[in-house]
Amino acid sequence: MTNSVALIGAGAMGGAIGRRLVETGNRLAVFDLDEGKVNELVRRGATAAPTAAEAAAVSDYVVLSLNSPAIVRRAVFGPEGVAAGARRGTLIIDMSSIDPDMTKELAAEAAGKGLRWVDSPLSGGAPKALAGELALMAGGEARDVADAHAVLRHVAANYTHMGPVGAGQTTKLINQVLCGLGFLAVAEATQLALDAGVDAAKIPQALKGGRADSAILQEYMPRFAAKDYRRTGRIDNMVKDLAGAQDLARRTHTAMPLTALCAEIHRMLTASGLGGEDQAALMEFFRGPKKENFE
Repeated sequence: MTNSVALIGAGAMGGAIGRRLVETGNRLAVFDLDEGKVNELVRRGATAAPTAAEAAAVSDYVVLSLNSPAIVRRAVFGPEGVAAGARRGTLIIDMSSIDPDMTKELAAEAAGKGLRWVDSPLSGGAPKALAGELALMAGGEARDVADAHAVLRHVAANYTHMGPVGAGQTTKLINQVLCGLGFLAVAEATQLALDAGVDAAKIPQALKGGRADSAILQEYMPRFAAKDYRRTGRIDNMVKDLAGAQDLARRTHTAMPLTALCAEIHRMLTASGLGGEDQAALMEFFRGPKKENFE
């Protein structure tokens, strides 16, 4: 069955999601303020929409891939936003990573306009989206989460209903704590291997299947060792997500000292001009950040 989907936000992650949806036979209307990003998807078979409202008007599902709660709110409820064009009953699938409490507010506002809402943030990055292998954690009514799967099955290998609206975003914050600490641990271990004269590129194979093994170890230690900083994510996005986890921890009175240290290291790199670089640039923390290395 072909789905009609509006994609709002065609950045690195949204663009990969959009490309996968087109390749798997979905009808895609795309809106982004960056015409170049829209045109890339149009070349692959999507249709450009002049506004988010017009994209939603021709779609049964609306997928959001945006950077902050403020941008999500504007894209949905602002002038010419999704709510201005969507039919009653349209399902909004927010794949952005935003605050759980804000998600609940947005979903309630959407319900008041006859729109449904599922928060379904992701783990895996653009490469996994292109392969249809994302891990998705969903929050919302059971029937809406099941309905969203008609679209999300094309991009996900693992799709889990975590609870009511906001539960997906809470799970994503937990995911980001684990990833942030994992990236930092692997970067630190890589530097130790390099300083000790061990071939760090061989370590993932040596540890494969052991207790220290992980997807981050397998993908990133060779990249850390080679200083391969090709972008599949951004350090400043991790800052945002770790800050969200810290905010949640304050509300739940949860002690998170390791997350605090990890967040500050990411903030230091962002303050040094490396916020737009991939997580692989964490290696620069151990060398001393130098922006000229990326110019």
